[in-house]
Amino acid sequence: MSRFSEVKDLILGLEADFEKFYDKGNQAAGTRVRKGMQDLKNLAQDIRKEVQDKKNEG
Repeated sequence: MSRFSEVKDLILGLEADFEKFYDKGNQAAGTRVRKGMQDLKNLAQDIRKEVQDKKNEG
């Protein structure tokens, strides 16, 4: 479940930047959102691989 916490923490950490970008048009916040989304994508891919490996073990 620690991986789930990582996902949650990453998303919650981006909340302020989402608000700044979408509500206030802050371009730097948009850059941080894009980076955070890339990190989320990579984390999701790692989790997918872990789950698949665990399923294949038995």
